[in-house]
Amino acid sequence: MKKIEAIIKPFKLDEVREALSDLGISGLTVLEVKGFGRQKGHTELYRGAEYVVDFLPKTKVEVILADDQVEAAIEAIVQAARTGKIGDGKIFVTPVEHVVRIRTGETNEEAI
Repeated sequence: MKKIEAIIKPFKLDEVREALSDLGISGLTVLEVKGFGRQKGHTELYRGAEYVVDFLPKTKVEVILADDQVEAAIEAIVQAARTGKIGDGKIFVTPVEHVVRIRTGETNEEAI
């Protein structure tokens, strides 16, 4: 099993969710996060004063998958989240050792 964490632009969330849903992936977790990479933030003008916004709003999508679903899910996320501009985000894939569904006690693949 693998955990995919995708940091994407907030307005791309619905497209990413639909792309994953089309693959039959139904469970995911979404978090509103802030961060920066190569974008390095930007400056804004507020009441005549200029200030720097270092951390930009992003959306983090987390999903746990069986190993055979990972490549298709990554491709779906990339296609749905890409704008071609800086700040499109990143995808991280990490191994998951154990999963337990609390309600039923199911473990690992059955719990996903």
